[in-house]
Amino acid sequence: MVLEAISRSGRMSLLDKLYEINWIFILLITAIAAFGFAMLYSAADGSFDPWASRQIVRFCAGMVILFVIALIDPRIWLQLAYPAYGFALILLVAVEVAGTTGMGATRWINLGFIQLQPSELMKITLALALARYYHMLEQDRVSHPLYLLPALAFIALPVALVLRQPDLGTALLLSVVGVSVIFMAGLSWRYIVAAGVAAMAAVPIIWEFLHPYQRERVFTFLDPSRDPLGAGYHTTQAKIALGSGGVWGKGYMEGTQSHLNFLPEKQTDFIFVMLSEEMGLMGGLALMGLYAAVLGFALTVAVGIRHQFGRLLVAALAVNFFLYVFINVAMVMGLIPVVGVPLPLVSYGGSAMLVILAGFGLLMSIYVHRSEELPRGGGII
Repeated sequence: MVLEAISRSGRMSLLDKLYEINWIFILLITAIAAFGFAMLYSAADGSFDPWASRQIVRFCAGMVILFVIALIDPRIWLQLAYPAYGFALILLVAVEVAGTTGMGATRWINLGFIQLQPSELMKITLALALARYYHMLEQDRVSHPLYLLPALAFIALPVALVLRQPDLGTALLLSVVGVSVIFMAGLSWRYIVAAGVAAMAAVPIIWEFLHPYQRERVFTFLDPSRDPLGAGYHTTQAKIALGSGGVWGKGYMEGTQSHLNFLPEKQTDFIFVMLSEEMGLMGGLALMGLYAAVLGFALTVAVGIRHQFGRLLVAALAVNFFLYVFINVAMVMGLIPVVGVPLPLVSYGGSAMLVILAGFGLLMSIYVHRSEELPRGGGII
């Protein structure tokens, strides 16, 4: 019944849609995931348990989700944009009521088979909602203050809920993704400049609301040596591992920092460090090359789409993916303070993996139906 519904969702047949899927893109994301499987196998000292086997299962499930989403006509995603955003917002509220606490933060809902992190889902549904809003909004109203307020409300509501968890990194990421959609929709430069000035002026106020551990991360970023065995331990060990890998690395499963347990969170946030120690600069560049190819494809799709909904949605997904990669790599290299952002498709984790692949499904849906047009304007609903 699902396949029948998919085949009826547009003028293209199911076989036509399967033919239109870009299989090179599928190969690229599979290659990225393979890096993750290899590193998780190494992190467990040559065992698929407890991380690699679960990650492979999640990737396979995520690929099924990707293909199902890719075969559905973008008109349906346009209709579901607001309900999906509302559902994700309800899940964020549910975290407040019945969330699972881990490492001092309440960010997850225990579904039994997976620990769902609703803030990850919000990254996609926020992009969907804003893309629909600006698709339906006439171009001459984009910079009107009255019509800017709903878009800002779309961003502010989830950001406020995520900050309560607390998760400053995800809140900032949501803000950047949301603002990028508004910017790409054609917002006047005077608003952008004014927002930049206001953000800089608000830094002292924001500082007062930061939690003590968040302030400590900033201090450690500025001077990692001030507490090398405490707050600065992660950054110090990461730099040692990165440097010791050299050009070609120490060899697969031969990384001393990771296998002697000097490197913390090697299977999640700091997995790029382990990869660089074992595979060296060349291994890190190879992975970055795959990420660049995925981003290049996404931007090419965004430029070539005829309708505003597709352009904004794909561009927002590309921004979100770029921020994942940039923040994680910059964090482990000591270029920005430590925040909890995983390396996409490589770090161990269920919610991030499934949501990223669902996002790629939306991207592929736009690509498969790229020759079709969606009527624009006529209101904001």
